Amino acid sequence: MSDTVIQQLDSDGVLLITLNRPNKKNAFNIEQWLAFRDALLAAEDNPQVACVVITGAGDDFSSGVDLNDFSETEGEHPFTISAKTLVDFNKPVISAAKGVAVGGGATLLLHTDVVYVGASLRLRFPFTALGLVPEWGSSYQLQAIIGARKAAELMYTSEWLNAERSVELGIATAACTDEELLEKAMAKAKEIAQWPISSLVETKKLMRNVHRAAIHSAMGGELEGMSRLAGSPENIEAVVALMEKRQPDFKQFRK
Repeated sequence: MSDTVIQQLDSDGVLLITLNRPNKKNAFNIEQWLAFRDALLAAEDNPQVACVVITGAGDDFSSGVDLNDFSETEGEHPFTISAKTLVDFNKPVISAAKGVAVGGGATLLLHTDVVYVGASLRLRFPFTALGLVPEWGSSYQLQAIIGARKAAELMYTSEWLNAERSVELGIATAACTDEELLEKAMAKAKEIAQWPISSLVETKKLMRNVHRAAIHSAMGGELEGMSRLAGSPENIEAVVALMEKRQPDFKQFRK
């Protein structure tokens, strides 16, 4: 079992999943994507698990994909496998996010049922700023949650959101202090977990099934867009600028 994802199941039926690469701001490498997928599959099959809480170790939720470990793999990439597993997960999921939630760390939140955020939250959908396209079905899911106009503004500008703004837009359910965050999420999970798991599962299916086909369709289109833009001059400039801690110059490509 990988230590990049920590699992703790309590007597109330609440499974706490902690993304555990704090020195990398919990950025997902291939090992962590697969460990996350495995944790979800095990939770789906475990009759003792009624509700799942996802959080990040240390000061951050997740900075998304680890750019140092996103190598090509045979067949479907672990990121895609893990993303589909969460989209199709049929038990209630609560997220508790503080600090950085960027890229995959932000889009993951869109697929959890209840989202609590800490005061230190810094959330961003950075895809246009990276010369890329949205992922994890977020091109559909963000619109479904907050509306097309607001979603377009966030996707086109890649703006940073704090906890207050995330709640105002409807991305987050509620905000609290960082110190209260996990306690609040666990308390809500225990409130949910007291009810029959069969009822929780069927209710989630009803609420999510109207969106799942659209999310999977969006993910397919996003993968095609990513394959066209990943490694483009604009994408390379964005990544190099990020590593050099400077503003990217995209106007050089407008010739």
